[in-house]
Amino acid sequence: MKAAPKILIIEDDTSLAWSLKHVLQVEGYTVETAFNVDDGFARARDNTFDVVVTDLQLPSPTEVGDRAGLELINRVRTVKPQQPIILMTAHHTTETAIEATKLGAYDYLLKPFDPAELLDMIDKAVASSRLVSEPVELGETAAPTDAIVGNSRAMQSVYKEIGRLAAKPVTVLIRGETGTGKELVARALYQYSDRAKNAFIVVNCVAIPETLLESELFGHEQGAFTGATARRVGRFEQANNGTIFLDEIGDMTMSTQAKLLRVLQEKTIQRLGGKEPISVNVRILTATHRDLEAAIRENQFREDLYYRLNVAVITVPPLRDRREDVPALVRYFLHRYGDEFGSANASMSLEAIQFLQQQPWAGNVRELENVVRKALLQARGFTIGPDEVRGALAQTRLPRPAVDQTLASYITDLLARAANGDIENVGDAVTEATERELYAQAIQLAQGNQAKAAKWLGVSRPTMREKLTLYGLHSKRDATPE
Repeated sequence: MKAAPKILIIEDDTSLAWSLKHVLQVEGYTVETAFNVDDGFARARDNTFDVVVTDLQLPSPTEVGDRAGLELINRVRTVKPQQPIILMTAHHTTETAIEATKLGAYDYLLKPFDPAELLDMIDKAVASSRLVSEPVELGETAAPTDAIVGNSRAMQSVYKEIGRLAAKPVTVLIRGETGTGKELVARALYQYSDRAKNAFIVVNCVAIPETLLESELFGHEQGAFTGATARRVGRFEQANNGTIFLDEIGDMTMSTQAKLLRVLQEKTIQRLGGKEPISVNVRILTATHRDLEAAIRENQFREDLYYRLNVAVITVPPLRDRREDVPALVRYFLHRYGDEFGSANASMSLEAIQFLQQQPWAGNVRELENVVRKALLQARGFTIGPDEVRGALAQTRLPRPAVDQTLASYITDLLARAANGDIENVGDAVTEATERELYAQAIQLAQGNQAKAAKWLGVSRPTMREKLTLYGLHSKRDATPE
């Protein structure tokens, strides 16, 4: 099992510090507290934290007011340049918070804030910390870390392209079907580049509502739209001197595409409601599963943007085109999840692996990963045989109830298939389908806010995160590696 994310809170208001600590501990985080700049810096320097949460106004022997918080950020970033730092600040110090963000802080919250806002921001910062701190292994690997696994000819071509393009200051378009591992390729490009010490920001263009995507990318000024109560720095400014990865760029609206084209051409952005261009030095990586050429013909994607993005391309092959990599992928997933599921020495029979190699894998590596995980849970011994694999595959591919199909008819269909011997464990299948739909609709309605969705469903945030991962409902930044 992975250790709980570790958070450092630096806040001189002891009652607020202990209150935040309690909230975070309830949600499953490990929390330490500090009450001044020197103690906070010493803890951040000498220990490993997924996220540091600090007030801007702190007791300091050298600075006062907001400058103390800026001093802390500078000191932490000097020794740990990839440390995500979240700022808590009063409304009147927004300008200082923006200055801190430009110095490398991950994001900021204006006091007073709803604890759910902080929890949601910490979730994102923890994911960001993992993306920049955990290396992506290439090729055959037994390490329990994120990896692009496979030594087939098709994957060797991918590795060569990563090596060729990583250090070059060019925009890269990563193409491939859903579930092939495009985000891992983007992370490898970042980690082997000369910007690896700076920020790596991931934006899933399809997971953010259309009305909010431009604000997320470019920021906004106070009063730019209803609810814009203060100036907000966008992801491009946060990624300055670093790398931004725009996933599912093929689903970006035409108006946002036009603004992205401006970034590529002029190296500037403009906040929503703003008048002044802001220079940014950002390397842009993009990915899509869509046929961009067809989208251009249908007037859904800008041709001029396409030519800007299509200069350097890495195409990640589908799993059906590299079946010889299935045994290595199976070993990797068994090793990765064996300890978690109490089967540290689990293995799979040759017959079971050969069966998996024959499958079409419409969901690619992500689908194979889910099948191996389910088979691990079902296996009675340490060796996973064909029966466990077939059962896991049947569960993974069970159709969700159609929108116009009642729950009763869905259960009837499943029981009929069970009576014919086509499937087993109908109870588990119904529970999974119902839960999947429940969590999918909740996280969609909450626009990705896990704290809000968890509150509606009456579950804890760790449970919410677990279910989103189990059913593949995370945005890309939270998804299990492919």
